[in-house]
Amino acid sequence: MSSIAIPHAGDHGHDAHEHHHETFLTKYIFSQDHKMIAKQFLITGIIMAFFAMFLSILFRIQLAWPEKDFPILEVFLGKWAEGGRIRPDFFLSLVTIHGTIMVFFVLTAGLSGTFSNLLIPLQLGARDMASPFMNMLSYWFFFSACVVMISSFFVESGPASAGWTIYPPLSALPQAIPGSGTGMSLWLASMVLFIASQVMGGINYISTVLNMRTKGMSLWRMPLTIWAVFLTAIVGLLSFPVLVSAVVLLIFDRSMGTSFYLSDIIIGGQILPNEGGSPILFQHLFWFLGHPEVYIVLMPALGLTSEVIATNSRKPIFGYHAMVYSLIGITVLSFIVWGHHMFVTGMNPFLGGVFMITTLIIAVPSAVKTFNYLATLWRGNIKFTPAMLFAIGLVSFFISGGLTGIFLGNSALDINLHDTYFVVAHFHLVMGSASICGMLCGVYHWYPKMFGRMMNEKLGYLHFWMTFIGAYLVFFPMHFMGIDGVPRRYYSFTNFPFMQEWLTVNVFVTWAAIIAGFGQVAFLFNFFYSIWFGKKASQNPWNSNTLEWTTPVEHLHGNWPGEIPTVYRWPYDYSKPGHDEDFIPQTVPFSETMSSNLPHDFEGDAAAEQIQREWDKEHGVERELHH
Repeated sequence: MSSIAIPHAGDHGHDAHEHHHETFLTKYIFSQDHKMIAKQFLITGIIMAFFAMFLSILFRIQLAWPEKDFPILEVFLGKWAEGGRIRPDFFLSLVTIHGTIMVFFVLTAGLSGTFSNLLIPLQLGARDMASPFMNMLSYWFFFSACVVMISSFFVESGPASAGWTIYPPLSALPQAIPGSGTGMSLWLASMVLFIASQVMGGINYISTVLNMRTKGMSLWRMPLTIWAVFLTAIVGLLSFPVLVSAVVLLIFDRSMGTSFYLSDIIIGGQILPNEGGSPILFQHLFWFLGHPEVYIVLMPALGLTSEVIATNSRKPIFGYHAMVYSLIGITVLSFIVWGHHMFVTGMNPFLGGVFMITTLIIAVPSAVKTFNYLATLWRGNIKFTPAMLFAIGLVSFFISGGLTGIFLGNSALDINLHDTYFVVAHFHLVMGSASICGMLCGVYHWYPKMFGRMMNEKLGYLHFWMTFIGAYLVFFPMHFMGIDGVPRRYYSFTNFPFMQEWLTVNVFVTWAAIIAGFGQVAFLFNFFYSIWFGKKASQNPWNSNTLEWTTPVEHLHGNWPGEIPTVYRWPYDYSKPGHDEDFIPQTVPFSETMSSNLPHDFEGDAAAEQIQREWDKEHGVERELHH
């Protein structure tokens, strides 16, 4: 733990001297300080999110007004929208890149990269990550992946257009459609860079959690945020390399004449020589990552929400151990449910039944978490900060989106609902909206720690209500479209009489999406304005118990100017009867809180129990110290 060569107590002058010699490049660009790397991940993630949101509004305009021309689209998109109408093949590119950016670059790297980097050293009491250099590389691989992905919009044939799941044969045959050419090659290169970034990050996070906790920080004293990002890193480390294997085989099929995913294909009357491959192999490899990916996105959001709900309810989190075990349960089960994405592939019904059972079982740990959030909120002394509103928003989306997962986990129902708008509605609520709410609750809550200033609360409230109401108005109607059989990824519904009934709903959904988009502009202004002009933050603005609020507001490399604090208790001692304040930081020893100590606090420490007994006797307090 002390092997990192960073100044200890009394080295303020030395530390300032070091900072004086830091150049702009080493401090802000190629920084090895985990706090700066967290900011880099966050700001890159926000920029990518706005890019993806812009793409979604473009294709929503096409769905709402399929017969209208919008000359301004030609200004933005050139040949892809000649005459002011988006081309059908480019429509699929917009859907593909929107999904890819949101799932991988925003909700995986933006969420995990930001809060794993920021909170693991600060909440565990470490000077930095296990390998700061590898941490820096992790960010720059991610940044490179973003650049390569966006560069695909500037190639002749346009960006990848096989859907974000890039199923063969569209993705395996460069001549299939324009988006199968150079754009798809850039998509594959971008994903390899991205996965390299995630693997480097994951190794770092796991190593830091296991090896660099401060004195007294046992696993059962870690905040739930750390449990969540730790288990997320394990899931990512085990599942992301499988997507690399899928991508490598796809590159072989595209460039080297192999037939891993191709067989018996005719293009333009020409019979291709490929034989013996199966696109279903790709689906197995893709979804072996793709389903754990849902939890790679969700678990950090759930961890952040646990922390924010406990802090702002002024109550201990309900069922701490159950919360940890439910996260572990989700981690294990996430690897044995991927087949529910493949019920329509002609899967053996027995195997489909196995995947159906495991899919329905994974609802149990999710339900435990939901129940514990509601129990923590119940009769709490709730402070409705913007962070708290987004945390409650996550619980709402998690419940409403999770319930529709029960429909899709049932193979008999899924066969009818597969590839309809019902699926779009389900995963945008449970994965998209819930995780975005978790990410935003984290941004509002830890913003003072990141930037030393507070965000504007009123703009935060405006942002929450526009986002929360907007998300429900956009995605809830899609359930009914899906039940009616309206397929996803269609360019226009005007050729099908039964789908034309939904045109007015598409107009409504598009306006809701545009209004929700304006809500994000309020956030963007609030975020960047507050960095320079926000109210200066105090050291512990939320009266929170965890270690990160013991560090100075002014950042220094190494986090604490003196000794790293020792931890004596779990992180959720809020509103303890007998204590004069409604929070007790983890760094406060039990000897200073004799009037509020409870039997289970001592974790079987006989010496501490004896001291407490003597204090009780002296002060005439009757308390049962044995269970």
